[in-house]
Amino acid sequence: MRKQTGILSKLYIAACFAFFYLPIVVTVIFSFNSSKSLSRFSGFSMRWYASLLGNGEIVKAVYVSVTIAILATVISTVLGTMTAIGLSRQRKVLRDAILGMNDIPILNPDIVTAISWMLLFSSMGLQKGYLTMLLAHIGFCTPFVITSVYPKVRSLDPNLANAAMDLGATPAQALFRVIIPMIRPGIFAGALLAFTMSFDDFVISYFVTGNGVKNISIVVYNMTKRINPTINALSTIVIAVIFAILLVMSLLPKKAVSEGKVSSRSGVRGGKIRKWIAACVVIVIVAGLSALMYSGANAQPAVLRVYNAGEYVEPALLDQFQEEYNCTVIYETFESNEMMYTKLQAGDEYDILVPSDYMIERLIREDYLQPVDWSLIENKDAINPDIMNLSYDPGNVYSVPYFWGSVGILYDTTVVDEKDLEDGWNLLQNPKYAGNLYMYDSERDSFMVALKALGYSMNTSDEKEIREAYDWLIRQRDNMKPIYAGDDAMDNMIAGNKAISVTYSGDATYAISENEDLDYFQPEEGTNLWYDAMVITKNCENVELAHAFMDFMLREESAELNTLFIGYTTSVESVYEKMQEEDFEGIEAYVPRVGHPNDEIFAYQDAQTKKLYAELWTKVKAQ
Repeated sequence: MRKQTGILSKLYIAACFAFFYLPIVVTVIFSFNSSKSLSRFSGFSMRWYASLLGNGEIVKAVYVSVTIAILATVISTVLGTMTAIGLSRQRKVLRDAILGMNDIPILNPDIVTAISWMLLFSSMGLQKGYLTMLLAHIGFCTPFVITSVYPKVRSLDPNLANAAMDLGATPAQALFRVIIPMIRPGIFAGALLAFTMSFDDFVISYFVTGNGVKNISIVVYNMTKRINPTINALSTIVIAVIFAILLVMSLLPKKAVSEGKVSSRSGVRGGKIRKWIAACVVIVIVAGLSALMYSGANAQPAVLRVYNAGEYVEPALLDQFQEEYNCTVIYETFESNEMMYTKLQAGDEYDILVPSDYMIERLIREDYLQPVDWSLIENKDAINPDIMNLSYDPGNVYSVPYFWGSVGILYDTTVVDEKDLEDGWNLLQNPKYAGNLYMYDSERDSFMVALKALGYSMNTSDEKEIREAYDWLIRQRDNMKPIYAGDDAMDNMIAGNKAISVTYSGDATYAISENEDLDYFQPEEGTNLWYDAMVITKNCENVELAHAFMDFMLREESAELNTLFIGYTTSVESVYEKMQEEDFEGIEAYVPRVGHPNDEIFAYQDAQTKKLYAELWTKVKAQ
């Protein structure tokens, strides 16, 4: 019986370790994958490490992450330790009140903390960048240090400091030679927790930064918007560094003991190690402080601030534009149109935005944009006339087309019966494909599918029709068991993990080019034709350079590089036609349907309709 229990215990431990570390092992393995797939290993290659080392953005992000983490750790540890010691001397009422307040930022959702910091910096008029990120990190790390150090302080005999001073010690000596050594374990624990929280943070950093300052988390998140295996290479290097640090930390005490530098009671006596560590920390801190002016130190005669969706431009084009116009492009990315709008409302300033149709309409209504001076756009005649003068901006007064496409169904031709495609959007209700379906995790796109399947306009504000669409989505959720996914659905479709996915045409173009068994179609009931365009903000600081950038992106060679990198349909007509005959030949997803009577463009929604959609979508997802 005891033997069986021992075997079961070992199996349980092995299962736990597999659960914890298998994802890490998979990440390391796929960092050496020769193809772009994140789920199908095609052969050994170091190409993604080469790509990583040549990516200046990632190198800067590592620098920002490390310096911010060390600075935030040192400062928050000092502040937290001082606060914990001070609280121990306060009256119970005041002490309990402050400790209760200290718990609020710890328990707060990250998004609430992030928005709060963003609004604070905006109200103070601070330019977002390295300094604001550092201040925010210090702010949310300090409460964790206080929570870690305070119990150690409370466990001390309150008479220790008085006894030390009675024996001739000054207050400073009593603090540094008596109190701090006694609470050192709590201080170290708080410092390690602060460093981990800072280095890992994404949400707060995303909202409080600006001027092109990004940490590793932000860069990695932007990479996930498109299939980018460089993420695996970066993750593997981070894992290797952490493993090396842990290994050194575990071996140093053993080595010190074997050399007689450590006793079982007193711990490390060799001060050299501590001095070296302190010196390294000082060096990093000095380097970090020198970066407080990170965004302005290398400023060129002109600066252009561009705000675009993640992974939505060929990086080489930004370098080329900077070289040609002797300027600096501060390039930032957003997750969604709504995220972009939130940052604009908070006071963040940019020169060029690249929003979608319905958001452009909203920005025009709310007076965020200035008209385009088309006399400065030399390549305006290169734009495909099919995507000009549309409902969201009649006459293209405010917008210059960037990419365009549709929403449709990507399907596996080896699994899906061609006859079933006649069902249109109701293919997504066919029980034959239950459990074999990805729905795009998007409120408006999902309701668009349901409304079109029911024969309604996707821009309806009729509550009865919207609730019918909600019932359609509920039936689909309960009967089809779809997975609501984002950009990760593409790699899974390429790998053949599912047979059907609602997706954007550009993503479908990439997937089909990687897997010849996939195809794409747009149902006859109609779909969403979407258009992304470049616009100039009303507070643009360099209007002439902004027009030059838009004109640059419309050049034939620029548009070709961009569409090849992104996979979406270019706005430049000559490149659009060339891609159909060459790189994307035979891929219908690259050719959005034009002139179909049932296709629509998303229109601006009033507040009441937005609220209804949000409430119903929350219920759909609450399964």
